[in-house]
Amino acid sequence: MDELREQCPWDKKQTIQTLRQQTIEEVYELTDAITDENWQGLKEELGDMLLHIVFYSKIGAEQNQFTFDEVIEGVCNKLVARHPHIYSNVNVEDEEQVKQNWEKIKLKEGKKSVLSGVPKSLPAITKAIRLQEKTKQVGFEWDHLGQVKEKVDEEIAELYEAVASGDEKHIQEEFGDVLFALVNYARFINVDPENALELTNKKFIKRFHQMEAMAEAQGKILYDMDLGEMDALWNEVKKEERS
Repeated sequence: MDELREQCPWDKKQTIQTLRQQTIEEVYELTDAITDENWQGLKEELGDMLLHIVFYSKIGAEQNQFTFDEVIEGVCNKLVARHPHIYSNVNVEDEEQVKQNWEKIKLKEGKKSVLSGVPKSLPAITKAIRLQEKTKQVGFEWDHLGQVKEKVDEEIAELYEAVASGDEKHIQEEFGDVLFALVNYARFINVDPENALELTNKKFIKRFHQMEAMAEAQGKILYDMDLGEMDALWNEVKKEERS
């Protein structure tokens, strides 16, 4: 990185602002590799992420803000401070107590709210997960899955009422409540809703491509087919998957 900053015209021009969008893209490429359980891709994307960390640290050093060593030292100190059950004399019984202690320590470090640390720019579903996980640590949580299911049913019923009313703003609000309740349900059944939806997206894309290929094999294109014909192809794709 030292050499690139000195010798490469492109690398010389980069700032933390110009790298920002590329970093976001790299994170999404990393999550794609994780979702696909592509270990070779995961290794490559982790390297790309490490490159960005080194790049930001280099710029930080140039601006006399921080060094790469200070970045590493900072996270090590944070991990030690937030794991008193390992590095001090605090006793914990399970993972949940670890999480609760983590949040308490963050508040002692100066965080003003339990919800501090949830990035504003997170994708909505991921943000919902983090918000619910955060509030769980202070006991703001349902006792069992049955209660969560009742809440999902309640929110869906309210959505149908809003749709019947025709009030667009109210419909959007209630739809959001349904999604939030479903995210909560997903947490209770140990499902990552963001990843689950992405897996469904990938499945849909695969099936639709197969449907297009079937139509082409019949000398047809989807634009010229009615819904019944396309639905028949869709069912044929699903049948082939099962076999």
